[in-house]
Amino acid sequence: MNPASSRPHEIVEGALELSRADGCVIIADEHSGANLRWAGNALTTNGVTRGRTLTVIAAVGGAEGTASGVVSRSAVTSDDLEPLVRAAEAAAREAGPAEDAQPLVEGVPESPDFTEPPAETSSGVFAAFAPALGESFARARAGGRELYGFAAHNLTSSYLGTSTGLRLRHDQPTGTLELNAKSPDRTRSAWAGRPTRDFRDVDPLALDAELARRLAWAERRVERPAGRYETLLPPTAVADLLIYQQWSSTARDAAEGRTVFSKAGGGTRVGERLSGLPLTLRSDPREPGLESAPFVLAHSSGDDASVFDNGLPLEPTEWLRGGELNRLITTRHTAGLTGLPLAPGMDNLVLDAGGSRSLDEMVAASGHDGPCLLLTCLWYIREVDPATLLLTGLTRDGVYLVEKGEVTAEVNNFRFNESPVSLLGRATEAGVTERTLPREWGDWFTRAAMPALRVPDFHMSSVSQGV
Repeated sequence: MNPASSRPHEIVEGALELSRADGCVIIADEHSGANLRWAGNALTTNGVTRGRTLTVIAAVGGAEGTASGVVSRSAVTSDDLEPLVRAAEAAAREAGPAEDAQPLVEGVPESPDFTEPPAETSSGVFAAFAPALGESFARARAGGRELYGFAAHNLTSSYLGTSTGLRLRHDQPTGTLELNAKSPDRTRSAWAGRPTRDFRDVDPLALDAELARRLAWAERRVERPAGRYETLLPPTAVADLLIYQQWSSTARDAAEGRTVFSKAGGGTRVGERLSGLPLTLRSDPREPGLESAPFVLAHSSGDDASVFDNGLPLEPTEWLRGGELNRLITTRHTAGLTGLPLAPGMDNLVLDAGGSRSLDEMVAASGHDGPCLLLTCLWYIREVDPATLLLTGLTRDGVYLVEKGEVTAEVNNFRFNESPVSLLGRATEAGVTERTLPREWGDWFTRAAMPALRVPDFHMSSVSQGV
């Protein structure tokens, strides 16, 4: 290899050639990004970024078992490879045996574009979006609204090579749009967000129209006490709750009695019905519009992932099937420990319930037997009790009162205390599934599709003064 070369596939090959370990995994992540920011109906900043992260995973056998060492560094060129490889090998020799040690994956066909240059994004991704955004600024200004927010597009090309011959590559585009509208006196605020792969399917004018409607709802304000309310959770709120549930659904923790998915007396709740609705919670790396890596890319080990599983092919997995718990997250190691099927975690999540009504249609069917609350989004979600997966957090940017099928006012914000597992069991209706951007977890998990949910007794534990 030319020592001056910095092409990612050659970086991977060069690192593998330098390895003296019994096994070696190299992951080169090539990052590019573009972003726009705006405030007060005017663009404020824009920019592009480029970067590389190289992760070296060394596996070293010993009398007591195989140890692993993982070292990641940024801005790596071919001249930096040997110190990085040696550092990973030293880390492996100094570590104790790795509990999750398994033979490295082999036999997966090579990606046909493994030697091709990385994909890159640029400001050109906003070519059609930016003019529409400018038009929404003019419309908002004329309507007495101020728009704030940002749009970001990131593209990561991941190159995976192993000493067992794997040569895999995945390009992951990730786009997010967050738009916040405020009244000039800042007393009213509304938020909307959208995920996208390329900004061709987001319409800032439509989002501004939705935000204008919500600001109009907030012109009348009433106070409501804490308590349990019939509540409509929009898809973004459902996504935030179920993403946290998914992160908490590792098989080993459940089998060892530490989570809401642990069975009383031992074992797990796999096979138990969690919801009376026909809910199916699933992941699929080939889900249209939510495509994610079709093989394991693990930069570190834990109960939800193992560096030894890198390159393992991923298949569609139903975590809930027809309301019944069907799978928990396993690595090859934890599948062996628990006796459960192999089911690695994935980078998308879809909740299907067979619903056909939009959120607006669900609103029209609400508030006829008493007041109903319509939420915008959730914020500052934290775990209170892992045994029940009780979460607490805040509502934000609009809680609305629904009476006799119409939104009649904005009400104060609340702190809530709820378990997503309990919510699934108590939900009485699910709407149509649609792609959505989680508000709380959007920096870490953007590929989600969820329905709105109707919960008859959502627990608003206290009043919050936040907006």
